[in-house]
Amino acid sequence: MRRDRVPRRLTVESTVWLWTVGHHHTPDCLTFLTLRRAENRHTQLRLVFREGPGRVVAGYPFGAGDIAATGAGAILNLNEPGVVRRFLDEAAARGLLPSAHGIHDEDGWPLYDTLTAGDGPGAPEAGSG
Repeated sequence: MRRDRVPRRLTVESTVWLWTVGHHHTPDCLTFLTLRRAENRHTQLRLVFREGPGRVVAGYPFGAGDIAATGAGAILNLNEPGVVRRFLDEAAARGLLPSAHGIHDEDGWPLYDTLTAGDGPGAPEAGSG
């Protein structure tokens, strides 16, 4: 059984990435995906998904790590390595991967919108599935 908050490994070419998924209720309900290179643990990208109109994050009736937009109907689970890889690729394409020390928060919903529209790197091709 997987333990929460223990970083998981994702290897992309020769780079090893570590990632975690978290959820907070104070003051807003939000879910986040944190990514960092294994060799640079103090430089992190945190994609933040805040609950709001048309935006749903983990909690009933969804499972831990689930995010969705009510209009699109697409549910992405941030605990799935393939989903994390798609977010990592999209963040890289947008120049969001940090190079400076610290935790760099970014709104994850614009990336979600691209990935669920089928426009992001690694998105499923039309007719596949």
